[in-house]
Amino acid sequence: MLRKILLPSILIILAYGFWVSPDFKEIAAGVSIFLFGMLSLEEGFKAFSGGGLEKVLRKSTDKLYKSIGFGVLATTIMQSSSLVSVLTISFLGAGLIGLAQGIGIVFGANIGTTTGAWLVAGFGLKVKISAYAMPMLVFGVILIFQKSKALKGFGYILAGLGFLFLGIHYMKDGFEAFKSTIDLTAFAVTGLKGLFIFTGIGIFATVVMQSSHATLVLIITALSVGQISYENALALAIGANVGTTITAIIGAMSSNIEGKRLAGAHLIFNMVTGLIAIIFMQQIMYSVDFVSNFVGINNDDYTLKLAVFHTIFNIIGVLVMIPFIGKLVILLESTLKSPKENQKSVEKAKYLNDSVLELPSTAMAAIRRETYHLYENAFEVIAHGINIKRSNILSTIPIEQVVEEKYSNNKVDIDEFYNRKIKGIYGEIIDFSTKAQSNMTPNDIDQLYNLKLANKDIVEAVKDTKHLQKNLILYSNNTNQHIREQYTNMRRDLVALLRNIDVISKTKEEEEILILLSKAKLHAQKYDFISNGTLDNLIRKSLITNEMATSLMNDSSYAYDISKKLVSMAEILYNRENNDFLIDDEDVQTILNEKAN
Repeated sequence: MLRKILLPSILIILAYGFWVSPDFKEIAAGVSIFLFGMLSLEEGFKAFSGGGLEKVLRKSTDKLYKSIGFGVLATTIMQSSSLVSVLTISFLGAGLIGLAQGIGIVFGANIGTTTGAWLVAGFGLKVKISAYAMPMLVFGVILIFQKSKALKGFGYILAGLGFLFLGIHYMKDGFEAFKSTIDLTAFAVTGLKGLFIFTGIGIFATVVMQSSHATLVLIITALSVGQISYENALALAIGANVGTTITAIIGAMSSNIEGKRLAGAHLIFNMVTGLIAIIFMQQIMYSVDFVSNFVGINNDDYTLKLAVFHTIFNIIGVLVMIPFIGKLVILLESTLKSPKENQKSVEKAKYLNDSVLELPSTAMAAIRRETYHLYENAFEVIAHGINIKRSNILSTIPIEQVVEEKYSNNKVDIDEFYNRKIKGIYGEIIDFSTKAQSNMTPNDIDQLYNLKLANKDIVEAVKDTKHLQKNLILYSNNTNQHIREQYTNMRRDLVALLRNIDVISKTKEEEEILILLSKAKLHAQKYDFISNGTLDNLIRKSLITNEMATSLMNDSSYAYDISKKLVSMAEILYNRENNDFLIDDEDVQTILNEKAN
């Protein structure tokens, strides 16, 4: 509803501005070109984020100071805190980083965005940057039309920088011409009232342009030609900082609960930082004068002093908030909760959300994690379907003892469990995979196809368990010792297989994984009662009835199929040789280690 009202309002205001002042057109064009440059820059950096950026992110955020440093560096390079925020939400949504790490990156991004102010104030307004813009645009556009992904990405970066420079040039010229028509300093408001008014204007401008960087450049260019006062420019910069959280909030709307929590942290941080800047404005201004004198900035060079101010109040905000990150995480987790699902509700996917579609690698990681989630649920139904406690399978208790201790005296309703915890998640994985593959390379699509096969194997193993369950319960308590032994062996073999898969999931050495997978395959073949002659021997010696023989023949096929499908699934999920996108399995063990009975 807000968007429907906002867009027509903006268009009407712009049309009126164009009609009133031709010079306003130049300013608006400069802002538009600048924003288009930022979009081109983002597109360019995304071209190089197919794996390298993600690996750097994972390695660079294991400690708070690293997370903050990564945010500073990434935003300095990309000149877009919005892109860094969107990437962070994407990784958080995929479960690749924790909330505290994401908060650290956002804090760092706020400091990193100050480098843009320094570049514009220190370089962009003192040099005719439009001269640099033209060659960048020419070479950038030529490279954009190349087939190579790297060249195309570099072309977008060059074109983006060219548009940024050109936009700054037009904004500066527009404000210089605009000054002769309308003097905005006539609307300057002093004191606390002026601080709040211009902070609000800064918030509004950033919400409209969806870029604090663009707002800041607009403020600096207006200040450079004396269109706004220094004090009001400081308030506008505070507002731009607060307004930029809207980008994170919009990006988090399509994310999971973790992404929404990060957007909440971003909002709290910028609100607190802005409030501190307003309350201690005089003290911060004294600090700006001190730093400016120390580094040799002239007293009347207000554009550079604005850059100093922007840097100081962002650093203060980070220093103030760092001790409270742990409490902030607790607060966000306690106030922003995912909808609680009762025992009978349909379980939803945990890691699949539109925010992770931003990059093929995060989409792939999310699908893989969701596959672990699906297997964890399937593990439960298979264990309970053969009347075994999950916790016992995953313990060091001898298998004989595990088989003896039953999960329940009653039959588990596998249909109800399948509809509640398997069917919905599986459907979401397939739908999400279709969306994700549109931006993937052929190699990514091959890996995605394998993941879909793994999910299919998991689901079919659950369905086979349903068919196996009836006679397994019936004959496990039969007075006929021979049929009882065969069904006990069947349960024992499935327990051994599930335990082996758990061991494989925790093994890091590739050679050891391959050996364990090979053993699991041989184990499944060994207990195929039809091919190994067990069934023929029982019938020939009349140790079981014809009805028992028929049941054993069918059920051994189901058990064999369950084994084959679970081994096939394990080969896809845990064989690093066939998975370029695998991340450290420690990251996903939290899913598999939820071992409630």
